[in-house]
Amino acid sequence: MGSSFLLFPAIFTYLLFFRISMCFYSTIAQQTGTTRHYHFEIQLHNVTRLCHSKRMLTVNGKFPGPRIIAREGDRVVIKVVNHVSNNVSVHWHGIRQLLSGWADGPAYVTQCPIQSGQSYVYNFTIVGQRGTLFWHAHISWLRATLYGPFIILPKKNTSYPFAKPFKEVPMIFGEWWNADTEAVINQALQTGAAPNISDAYIINGFPGPLYNCSANQTFKLKVKPGKTYLLRIINAALNDDLFFRIANHTFTVVEADAVYVKPFETDLLLITPGQTTNVLLKTKPNPFNTTFLMAARPYFTGQGTIDNSTASNSLPFRQSTELLFAANFSNKFRSLATAQFPANVPQSIDKHFFFTVGLGSSPCLKNQTCQGPDGTKFAASVNNVSFTLPTTSLLQAHFFGQSNGVYTTDFPSFPITPFNYTGTPPKNTTVANGTKDTSILGAESHPLHLHGYNFFIVGQGFGNFDPQKDPPNYNLVDPVERNTIGVPSGGWVAIRFRADNPGVWFMHCHFEVHLSWGLKMAWVVLDGNLPNQQLPPPPSDLPKC
Repeated sequence: MGSSFLLFPAIFTYLLFFRISMCFYSTIAQQTGTTRHYHFEIQLHNVTRLCHSKRMLTVNGKFPGPRIIAREGDRVVIKVVNHVSNNVSVHWHGIRQLLSGWADGPAYVTQCPIQSGQSYVYNFTIVGQRGTLFWHAHISWLRATLYGPFIILPKKNTSYPFAKPFKEVPMIFGEWWNADTEAVINQALQTGAAPNISDAYIINGFPGPLYNCSANQTFKLKVKPGKTYLLRIINAALNDDLFFRIANHTFTVVEADAVYVKPFETDLLLITPGQTTNVLLKTKPNPFNTTFLMAARPYFTGQGTIDNSTASNSLPFRQSTELLFAANFSNKFRSLATAQFPANVPQSIDKHFFFTVGLGSSPCLKNQTCQGPDGTKFAASVNNVSFTLPTTSLLQAHFFGQSNGVYTTDFPSFPITPFNYTGTPPKNTTVANGTKDTSILGAESHPLHLHGYNFFIVGQGFGNFDPQKDPPNYNLVDPVERNTIGVPSGGWVAIRFRADNPGVWFMHCHFEVHLSWGLKMAWVVLDGNLPNQQLPPPPSDLPKC
């Protein structure tokens, strides 16, 4: 006998200051661990939600996809076989990929996609990481259905820096569309308008009882009284930040993006797409046969339309309250910063960059009618430049010295057109295009994800960044270390990282719609002088474009 939790989801999010450290490449420690093999078959499978059945892309016929479990130091080998007509690539979100950039996964950045009937073996070692991450498709909007948990356990005979939980439970948030998501984004890109919203939010693949035809499609967590559970929470939703809470319970946050943090308590979580958060949940000591509601709802700071269909009255917020909570919640995260798990924050800086991110517009093609702002098309940019995907892999072009016609290296380190970044937007919101936010239509937050690296969030705030007043307040002792950060709406964050991983690394907004509109860029990190500071050649089965 025990209690149970009913979980049903009921989520949204402009400007950014990045300060990074470019230092010498560090030597990668030799790892000894087990080699773990996985086989991913990309195939069509019939799935029914909301009384609507559709044939959609899955891995091994599962939705969400299969769970990957490994230990720190393990080598992971995943063979992905593509049985569908779509081109496919898979990203192992948050894995550092030290000297294994060919396995990172974003299409046309580190690899050409896997074509129909073809396969590719992703081969990498997990170095210095433990906790919860996830994997997902990284081409177009295929990650709407192709995603799953990636759990990294500590090395054998190594314990957590907190009491061992009674049970561990992965909980992965997502979105469900009755329509084909490829048709949704293709229509939006053609018309220039915002894409249609999802029909439901799902947790572990299920919508919950507030949705039509979903009373029997609810994720239920049966628990025992007085026990501690480790919830491995992942936001794999395409376009929404999420609040999450469990009625009459509090969480103890112990990890973020597979990095241990100083524990803190909260009764409400905020998690952006691309982020993961591990929390300890201690159940009530004696509520036999009691059910507690688990609910999620959108955090929306922009001006577009969102699916708010399952917002619960138990989570009432005004936008100003949301913004304040989001800022306060983000500031609670601190690295554990112990001898065993140090916070190696770069104390000196070699290169400074100032990036602005946001939404703008691009002109409508001649003789075409567009449905974006004032007859234009929606676009998004970093420092006024909206990224255009090439037709070959950036990493291949870089590695083989064939970048001419593929990419240029003149991406601006500062905004091309300065203005009051967090104030009244400019009248001209047109962005430039290139393979490399200052033009904005309104303020919202952006979950920025950097591939190949973790970074330290040394400062953040609202309004414009002040280069004289803000740096003295940086936390250089125990800032949180993450791979994805929600840049505050109308605000900034300052990050630092050490460029110790050669290759070409994607950085982008993890809202899929903003990624489709061009809010993305790539870092080229050169080889070091020593053999263990150089990216090896690509594997023989690397897909061809």
